[in-house]
Order: sequence, then structure tokens, then C-alpha cells
Amino acid sequence: MFYKRTIESTLRKISDTCPVLMLTGPRQIGKTTLLTKMAESNRKVVSLDNPTFRAMAKSEPELFLQRYSPPVLIDEVQYAPELFSRIKMAIDNGAEPGSYLMTGSQTFRLIELAQESLAGRVAILRMSGLSQHEIFGSGKCIPFSVNLGSLQKRAASSKPAGVIEQYERIWQDSLPAYISGQHKTREVFYSSYFDSYTNRDIREIVNLKDEYLFRDFVRAAACRVGTMLNIHAIAGM
Repeated sequence: MFYKRTIESTLRKISDTCPVLMLTGPRQIGKTTLLTKMAESNRKVVSLDNPTFRAMAKSEPELFLQRYSPPVLIDEVQYAPELFSRIKMAIDNGAEPGSYLMTGSQTFRLIELAQESLAGRVAILRMSGLSQHEIFGSGKCIPFSVNLGSLQKRAASSKPAGVIEQYERIWQDSLPAYISGQHKTREVFYSSYFDSYTNRDIREIVNLKDEYLFRDFVRAAACRVGTMLNIHAIAGM
């Protein structure tokens, strides 16, 4: 099941004017699905989650970009920072708007790489999970405003929810793979998601040595969502 994403119109506008568009955000929120849906029939799609493609991108970046010449969509591009300097050269040589669409789950790492190699040459957008309007709403999503008329229009385009349903929505979260019904068991899905997040993202970013200590930290932080941040209380757990 595909959910129409509000960010799609913005992505199209940017890809029509900028040679490189980088879409970041957590894993499994639909970044690649959305860009693939938007892609033209002649756009190549390659994922660096594949060890073979990743090895080629790292060891032979020039050959890789010749094989996957623009227009191209490169998924999980943070795994091959060697590509960025080559893409910079292509941009400086006159790459057309929309030549390179890239996605990545390690947001901070990607921003760092872009600032080092593609400063002023790349548009970076962050994508989140499904919004309540994308899941339950209808019609056009109206930007939030404290204006009474705007709030009334937003309310009219969304499905009302009582207190119990609000908590149920929070409990289900906003990942498309679970919301769509693709996965039936919530505990198994989110447990697997957390394991993937820890082993493939956090371990590289912070040189994670004690996975169980990190799990305790996440649990302590999660228990305090919606409250004033108290670092000392979290550290004391």
C-alpha cells in the first residue's frame, strides 16, 4: 500500500532546479519508495545496501558513476563517501537538474559529507514517518497556522480521534511498513527495527561498545517523552 506523501511536491520542484537532491531520514519511512515512484523510466536505481555495489562505489567511484550515469537514484549513499568528490566534479562540469537523487539513513553523517564536498551544490531535505494527515486525512494538507480559519479547515480534512484512539495512534507509530499492515506483530517488527538501527547506524556513528547500555539509555529517554529534559535523571538510571 502506497501512502501519498505531502513532501512529494517539494521534491519535484527541487529536482527540477537542482542537480543533486539528498533525502535523509530514519530507515523504512519510504524515502526510496517515494523517489522511485517519482523517477522517470530512464533513471537508474542502485542501492549501496548491496555489498557488491558498495564495494565498487568505494574502490572505483569513477567507474561506478560511469556505469550508473545520470539520471540516477543512489540509495544509502553514506556508505560510499568516495562518490561525493566525483559528483562534485560532475556538477561543476554542468550536470543537469535532477541528475543525482540520493537517500541515506545516517542524517548527521550525510550532512557532514555534503558540507565537506557538495557545499552550495546540493539540496538536503529530511523526511519523517507518515503524518496523521497522510494516514487518516483527506484532500490537501493545509500548513499549520494558529489562524482560526486555517485550524478549522485542517480539522475538516482530518479524521477525528478520541482519547483512546489518540493513544492507539501513538502506540502504532508512523512507519509505513507497519501502518500498511505488511507486518502483523508490532513487537517483532519494532524489535527488529531497533536491532537494525543499532547495528547499522548507531554502531558506526558513536563506536558503540556496549549495546545493552545503549538500550538502557533509549529506554530511559523513551520513558520521559513529553516531559522536561533532565539529563541527570537519565544518567542516574
